[in-house]
Amino acid sequence: MKATAPPAKRRRGPRLAVLALVFCSLLVPIAFLFNRFPAVYVTDERPQQEIDLPSHAGFEIGGSVVKQDSDSVIGVSAEAQDSSDEVSGNSEDSHNVHPPPKIEQPVLPPPKVEPKPEVKPVPVPVHQEGDDRRISPPRVPNRVQNADEVEKAKACQLEFGSYCLWSIEHKEVMRDAFVKRLKDQLFVARSYYPSIAKLKGKEALTRELKQNIQEHERVLSESIVDADLPSFIKTKIERMDQSIARAKSCTVDCNNVDRKLRQILHMTEDEAHFHMKQSAYLYNLGVHTMPKSHHCLNMRLTVEYFKSTPLDPDDSPAHKFNVPDHRHYVILSKNVLAASVVINSTVSSCEQDTDNVVFHVLTDAQNFYAMKHWFARNSYRESAVDVINYEQTIFENFPEFGTQLLYLPEEFRVFISSLERPTEKSRMEYLSVFSHSHFFIPEIFKDLKKVIILDDDVVVQRDLSFLWNLDMGDKVNGAVRFCGLKLGQLRNLLGKTMYDPQSCAWMSGVNVIDLDKWREHNVTENYVQLLRKFGNNDDEASLRAAALPISLLSFQHLLYPLDERMTLSGLGYDYGIKEDAAQSSISLHYNGNMKPWLELGIPDYRKYWKRFLTRDERFMDECNVSP
Repeated sequence: MKATAPPAKRRRGPRLAVLALVFCSLLVPIAFLFNRFPAVYVTDERPQQEIDLPSHAGFEIGGSVVKQDSDSVIGVSAEAQDSSDEVSGNSEDSHNVHPPPKIEQPVLPPPKVEPKPEVKPVPVPVHQEGDDRRISPPRVPNRVQNADEVEKAKACQLEFGSYCLWSIEHKEVMRDAFVKRLKDQLFVARSYYPSIAKLKGKEALTRELKQNIQEHERVLSESIVDADLPSFIKTKIERMDQSIARAKSCTVDCNNVDRKLRQILHMTEDEAHFHMKQSAYLYNLGVHTMPKSHHCLNMRLTVEYFKSTPLDPDDSPAHKFNVPDHRHYVILSKNVLAASVVINSTVSSCEQDTDNVVFHVLTDAQNFYAMKHWFARNSYRESAVDVINYEQTIFENFPEFGTQLLYLPEEFRVFISSLERPTEKSRMEYLSVFSHSHFFIPEIFKDLKKVIILDDDVVVQRDLSFLWNLDMGDKVNGAVRFCGLKLGQLRNLLGKTMYDPQSCAWMSGVNVIDLDKWREHNVTENYVQLLRKFGNNDDEASLRAAALPISLLSFQHLLYPLDERMTLSGLGYDYGIKEDAAQSSISLHYNGNMKPWLELGIPDYRKYWKRFLTRDERFMDECNVSP
């Protein structure tokens, strides 16, 4: 008798594979529909980040929250805003940092900044203490905000940034009186329905309320404004009013109705906040996304650079690049058109010969060849343009530096409140400062003695030649002071590092830098020491957030104040700047999220930027770059 073989085990592998394929076929379309990161060209110039600033030894944070974006946020509690006689410091804690020169902080006389006699700008009122035309609170057009609305607007800015300013300015007046009436009726009917459904003998009213609720929900799902409503909507409104009146006449537990109304209210508030978060996300995506036409322009310029013949060495202006007696401007940029506007506006406003003017554009490896080809094709009077691959230069010549990536000027939104006086209103201030890349400029240009650093979102409207004749004495950085924010108000951020609490903050945009004094005071070496204290090279968000305390502390005793009319800031977020103030300023600074080359840029201010936009018909027309 033959032994029968046991039945073969069924293989479960194919079944599992089929089930996995079916599951993926269902999951992938859902993931595609809810994908929050669409395929777009996102620039890394000023990415939005939200970080908690970590604690360091001797660096007291006190729960500060840092949100960094195109106008990065730092929530700061100013514990000692009036401590004019107190200098926060700890000699034991700060021995690792090279102390700044011991200067008694004398009262500086007004800087002698006078344009050439031929330039007659429109007179500007003298800047008074507490009056800063660059910073204005968010406004509602044609209506004065009360105190509660101002505080709500500031709270909105703290969470969502400049999106709140943009949403207030672009708020649409909707004709939805009947739609709101339907929603109110729906809320009341829903609050009464559970209680009515429990009453005996009210079955007909229960069915009537349920039917009216369903009809209202169906109409509202298809209607946003009154024009979307059907013609018979008034009949439905009257019918619902009658049902609600009958429901109110019944004896019900008011606590149940009240609880249901509160529940609906909380759900509505959560839904409104959810939609605001979604809108803020789309706004931030728009302001941090490189326009497709600009991306096309960069790609076309890069391709043409490798296809074109090299420039004749005899025609190259390289012999001007390291002449100390020439007037050297430095621009950090990853945007071809932005850098072009800065250069074109500077030379167009110059009333002297530009043969001795040199522009050094520091860019990253990705945009290097596009920049090279653009500035080789376009000329800017007699000036010379030197395009430098910052990342390659740092990597090859200064490998000991940990931060080898190119960082553009950092922009911060500072929220200030007092812990000692919590009843006082909070303040929101905006400012831009040097990034980590700025501190290596003296190492890159070792043969130069003096440079003017221009941000790539600046437009120059007057001749800057007078800046080269400034006698800054022992100072290093000539900048516009911003006394709306003092170091004492950043006590939680600066920690126990030695600083003068009455020292004003300062703004980047147009900065005169004495490189000889920079090297004499070892500013770069002091920066490296401060970076070890405040920064974390392993965390880019923390590294970029450290740019604010490092920049303010590095130059607190080495700052030469420029005239307030030198730069008008805020054109990238403030809708309240007057036209006469913009026209009379020597330069305009578009700090903020709403840059002039973006569709979300403030329309009233874009004309100043477009006026100096160089037209390269071949590439700009191919990529559909709008002027």
